[in-house]
Amino acid sequence: MSTETENPPADAKPEVATPKPAAKKPEETPIELPAFEKSISDKIVEKFGDKVEVGFVKEDRVRINVGRENVHDVAEFIRDELNYDHVESVSGVDYPQDNEIEVVYHLGSYSDSSLARQILVLATRAQRETNPIPGNDATKLPTLRDVFYSVEFHEREVFEMFGVFFEGHPDNRRLLLPEDWADLPPLRKDFAIKGR
Repeated sequence: MSTETENPPADAKPEVATPKPAAKKPEETPIELPAFEKSISDKIVEKFGDKVEVGFVKEDRVRINVGRENVHDVAEFIRDELNYDHVESVSGVDYPQDNEIEVVYHLGSYSDSSLARQILVLATRAQRETNPIPGNDATKLPTLRDVFYSVEFHEREVFEMFGVFFEGHPDNRRLLLPEDWADLPPLRKDFAIKGR
């Protein structure tokens, strides 16, 4: 058995690892936004400035975030100046960690053929109550019923499923749940099905 393989000679230099050259990062090219959709978002930002925030601009889609105090004015501008003439759907999103409920309107146009494929998403948020009393707490937003007639039943559904009361809505009453429903609104994240 030889000791040469087990113990290197004393005058031998330890091997030094040579660093590998850093990989070159590809140059980032700015993402080119679709021109037509960007022109829609630019018109809204030009009119309302820092009262709105552009959530995204994609092909056939634009999202605008707006505070509750400006949502009615922005909706009127979108209808009157940009030719969006109806709301296709209204949905709610519960954010208990932010203590807010977001209401999202999906707007479209039947009358302007250039907007036939376009969906404009208008989103706003309302304060979320821990112990909601729908209609009698701070979870309120202004209705868009006088701007877009088609929101009538959609806002009623968001009212009963999330507890968002729409101020000025002509018919804020239950649509799907029984009139005597006394539990949390069922699409809130803290709603628990009894007996399970």
